[in-house]
Amino acid sequence: MNGVRPPLAMPEATLHRLLGRWDLTAIGINQVIGGAVFLVPAQIAFHLGPWSPLAVLLVGLSSIPVGLCFAEVGSRFETTGGAYLYTKAAFGRFTGLEVAWMQWFTRVTGLASVSNGIAIALSSFWPVVASGPGRILLIAGVTLALMFVNLIGIRQSSNLVNALTVAKLVPLVGFLLIAVWFIHPRYYPAVAGVGRENVVAATLLLVFTFGGFDVIGVPAGEAKTPRRDVPFALMTTIGGVTLLLTAIQVLLMFTLPGLDHSKTPIADVMQVIAGPTGAFVVAAGAAFSMVGNCAGQILCGSRILFSLAESGDLPAFLGRVHPQFKTPFNAIIVTTLAALALALSGSFLRMAAISAVARLAAYAATAAATLALRRRDRTNAIPVALFRIPGGSAIPIVALATSVVILGGATPEQWRAAAVALVIGALLFALAPGSGRPSKVVSCVDVSK
Repeated sequence: MNGVRPPLAMPEATLHRLLGRWDLTAIGINQVIGGAVFLVPAQIAFHLGPWSPLAVLLVGLSSIPVGLCFAEVGSRFETTGGAYLYTKAAFGRFTGLEVAWMQWFTRVTGLASVSNGIAIALSSFWPVVASGPGRILLIAGVTLALMFVNLIGIRQSSNLVNALTVAKLVPLVGFLLIAVWFIHPRYYPAVAGVGRENVVAATLLLVFTFGGFDVIGVPAGEAKTPRRDVPFALMTTIGGVTLLLTAIQVLLMFTLPGLDHSKTPIADVMQVIAGPTGAFVVAAGAAFSMVGNCAGQILCGSRILFSLAESGDLPAFLGRVHPQFKTPFNAIIVTTLAALALALSGSFLRMAAISAVARLAAYAATAAATLALRRRDRTNAIPVALFRIPGGSAIPIVALATSVVILGGATPEQWRAAAVALVIGALLFALAPGSGRPSKVVSCVDVSK
């Protein structure tokens, strides 16, 4: 009109692809190794006694078939979402949304729980944060600071996670190198039988301890070559963590008499070996470990909300990307504030029961999706997997069966918590606007070309 062109529409902001394979590996390690590694060995020893190192190794090894399933399906996709994308592509929107919702719920309750753990870990050296205003200020300060880092860019978030990964691994590796010189075979408990209830309780606890690798594919939309790097990060995380946790359990059994009654086993050993300095280094490592875990929870939890909103399964405002920082800022804020509210109210303690069930449900759904998506390869509906598990259907079937069997051992409390979460997810599905555009699952680009 009158020779004047209308103003060009501003392009929609998109996520930056900056993550490499070691960034994804650091995210995985941070999600698996939180504060639990400093506490759980004693609880496993309480349930299983001399069999506890074998149990740690077996649960770690049983994670490999599940990890291989995540690796295969993850090598098909290059968008944000993880298990949500995989199950949605295989079984439809409803199943995908339920899996994603439970994963997000686990990230939020985990963030709330671990942020409280930071206050507990520091309270022995800084009593003012044990309760009252000091506790509130510490939890809120750490959580909001991590939210700010996540808001200003994926590179900044990843750099923080990488640094905290190193900070948490240094005292753990240091413990292994030092404690090996103080082994006393007489400390190892005598071989004895264990009851089924103890085995089930210890297995679910170890599933919780090893959980977290399933989110490595969630930030795939911000990875440089996700279809190649997600499988690498998954296998590196599972293998490395299995070796580390098994070695820690073995050394504790040989260096700490009364392990099954210790509240802080690694710190107790270092207190004996290196005095207060050794105990302080372990406490600092635990704090770094938990801060890193919290940073990863915000990163991955927000991307789950973002993926749901991007596909039309949640309100669109959760899928908005900041025009300058290229981060899903609304999803980050909602995830962080929800966790902070749970952390300060203490209500996360009741909700944390869902964690093991939610993880196992995601494992089972992804294993089943591995088989389902293979059958769709002939239709060219989705990209062919760049990584394929050898041995046909054997490993996905083993992963599915293992997840279902362990899931069957969940307590009534855990099932009730999971049922409540599933009902809320069903309500979200009923209220969801639905995807009004082609699915990102279908439009994935084959980066192998």
